[in-house]
Amino acid sequence: QVQLVESGGGSVQTGGSLRLSCAASGDTYSDYYWAWVRQAPGKEREAVTYISTGGITYYIDSVKGRFTISRDNAKNTLYLQMNSLKPEDTAMYYCVAGQMTLTRFSMGWADSRRYDYWGQGTQVTVSS
Repeated sequence: QVQLVESGGGSVQTGGSLRLSCAASGDTYSDYYWAWVRQAPGKEREAVTYISTGGITYYIDSVKGRFTISRDNAKNTLYLQMNSLKPEDTAMYYCVAGQMTLTRFSMGWADSRRYDYWGQGTQVTVSS
């Protein structure tokens, strides 16, 4: 079992920056792969970025060059550095974690079925 607690959300103007954190407790942090998922009001949930157990990262096109995911295994913490924020980045951001299985091996990193644990979310609001 893994417990996830996000922090760092807030309200910023267009072009601003925020750094989200996700503190993990419970199971061995380094055994999991991680992602940040966001959901805006009235929209589908969207996986934004992913980091593997080995540190390989993926991003959706709309955040490439602006967002950076990282993990600190010693601190059991996941981060999301968000720069050059835009109003369309406004959403609730969730930290999620999962472990690889044979079934999941063929799933894309953005497939929500890959993830077992979710945090409570932290709100990010970007005003124009």
